[in-house]
This record gives sequence, structure tokens and C-alpha cells, in this order.
Amino acid sequence: MSSHTPRQLVSRLPNVGVTIFTVMSKMAEEYNAINLSQGFPDFSAPKRLLELLSEHANGGRNQYPPMAGVPFLREQIARKVANIYHCEVDPDAEITVTSGATEALFVAIQTVISAGDEAIIFDPAYDSYEPAITMAGGTTIHIPLSTPNFTIDWDRVDATITDKTKLLVLNSPHNPCGSIFTEADLETLAAIVEKHDLYIISDEVYEHMVFDDAKHLSMLCSERLRRRSFVISSFGKTYHATGWKIAYCIAPPALTSEFRKIHQYVTFTTHTPSQWAIADFMQECPEHHLELSAFYQRKRDWFLQEMAGSRFTMNPSQGSYFQLADYSQISDKSDIEFAHWLTQEVGVAAIPISVFYHSPPDQKIVRFCFAKDEKTLTAAAAKLASL
Repeated sequence: MSSHTPRQLVSRLPNVGVTIFTVMSKMAEEYNAINLSQGFPDFSAPKRLLELLSEHANGGRNQYPPMAGVPFLREQIARKVANIYHCEVDPDAEITVTSGATEALFVAIQTVISAGDEAIIFDPAYDSYEPAITMAGGTTIHIPLSTPNFTIDWDRVDATITDKTKLLVLNSPHNPCGSIFTEADLETLAAIVEKHDLYIISDEVYEHMVFDDAKHLSMLCSERLRRRSFVISSFGKTYHATGWKIAYCIAPPALTSEFRKIHQYVTFTTHTPSQWAIADFMQECPEHHLELSAFYQRKRDWFLQEMAGSRFTMNPSQGSYFQLADYSQISDKSDIEFAHWLTQEVGVAAIPISVFYHSPPDQKIVRFCFAKDEKTLTAAAAKLASL
């Protein structure tokens, strides 16, 4: 046996450590804090969906499904897209089921970005975007969202684009900020991507959580945008089953073909009985996703009402199941220090949003997740309002 020391491994992601979600959830467990940090519900998936999962698992649907996803599920996705976005998509050539939205985001980025390309993301940005760009050999260009409403400065976008720019990574409803796109945003975006011949990856996993009578504006709503876009959605978010890790990507046939070439060598396929259960549930209970915005708006409003007497400043979230809170009247600590203190001393875990920035601004804001039972939100708010 050779006694030689193995060659030193060179990290593909030398500046990446453990995600903030892992850190804060572990800290919440260690200090027995109420976990409003990581974005997952503390209530169950729909009972009927769980029954269907059991039926399909016990019924023998446990082997590999087609690489692109169970055909019946892709048909249900196409039907839903036609109903809510008035967009006809081909379930065979334009829809791919993936093992979570993070896989879909990774594969889409690998599909578009090659060595030397630039991709623009908007800070605060979900933390999986930049590592995927880096691993594809690309360079990430960061543009901060404009405060206080966390909107995109499209003039700055247009001025930032170079001959190397190939991709915009967009997210609406936005995590962590809860902002949403307007009709004017989509019109301006369409003009920019056509002018510069760019692709779009549109992270729309919170598409069914838009509040105060607003409407989610998908890239699928615009033919000008759709032809350049990978649109990514999440069943885990929609059906309160984040641990199932099932999502999908919709893209034009040529883009989907390239997407699938990579997808087949990342996960190849996705959990079979879950796909069948979701397909049946979509057919039996289409009202679920139609009622989801009202469901989460009640939770948002409940949390805001319970927090009304606190010293946090909170502008109501427009979408997603996250609520930003400015704590500048409470503490001078950095948001990371404050989140740690909040978890360890107060008993409520939150996410500091500076970790989603390339160059964090001087702001004192944390993110709370309100995808929780009302009792959980009330208990957390009682602790937070005491500060």
C-alpha cells in the first residue's frame, strides 16, 4: 500500500461555508428557540396528499419514473399553467420535474453559463445562485435592490450589462424581502433582455403567495419573456412539504433539451410516489393553490397584529412567507450578532439578511418566517414584543 500523502484538494468553492439556514436552525434547536428562521412550515401537508402518497407507495409505484418526470404530473402542471397564466406549454417538450428548486436552479445555470460569462443577480439574493454560477465558470455581478421597498433599478441594470453578460437571475415573490414584480417591471425587463440578447432564470417558488389582491406576474405571462426564460416552481412550498424536494422547470423546447442533458446527470429523476401523489392531488384539489395566498395572508396579518406593540418596524410583506423586521430601535448590533442574540437570549430564531449581500449595506434588518401555526407565531411575537 502506498504511503504517499494524497495531493491537496483545491476547493471549487473556497469562500463558501455552511449555509445560514443550517447555522440558525441548529442554533434554534440547541437553545430551544422558536424557529422563525429557516423557511418551512410547522404544520402538516394536506391530509389527502399524504393519503395519496401512501396509496401510490403501497401500490407499487416505487421504481424509476421517466427522466423528465411522470407524464401525468407534467400534464397537470401544463393544465395549471394554462388556467392561471393563460400560457400553453408542452408537457413533453417544456416541463421537467426536478429534485427540488435548488436542483432546477443549479441545472438551469449550468445550462446557460460557460467560462467567461457574466450573470447578474440582485442582492439580497438567495444563497444558491452565486455558487452555481461560479461552478459553471462564470462571474457573478451583484446589483443591490433599491430600499426601502427592495425593487430593481432597471436603469442601473441596463448600464451594468456588458458584452459578457448572458443571464439575469430573478426572484419574485422575493426571498428574503417579500417584494413582487409589477407590470412595468416586466415591460422594462423585456426591453432590456431583447436589447442585450439575454437569458432569464426566474425563481418563482412562492408564486402562490401574493397578498393584498396583487397578482403574481410570471415570466410565462409574457411571450417576449417566456421564450428566453427558465421558470422554476416548487411543490414543496405550495403543498407544505419542503422535505419532499420536488419542483419543476418550464422552458422553451430548445432550452429544455439542453437543461435535461445536465439534469439527467445530476439527479436523473425524482421520487416516484410523490410525483404521482402530487399529480392526483392537483387534479382532485385544484382549489389548494388558488386559496394559498389568502391562507398565508391570514398568517402574515396575524403575525403583524401580534407584533404591533413591539419596537420592530415591519412593512407588510407583499409575497412569499417571509416578513422583514427592522430592529434599529432595539439594538445597535450587526444583524448577525442580533440574530444570534435573539436566538440564544430571547428564544426566537431569525435570519440576518446581510448574508445575502455581496457588499452588505448599513441596515439592521432580520427575516422572520410566518409559515407557522398561529400558536407558534403568537408565542414568538410575545417574546419579540417584550424587547
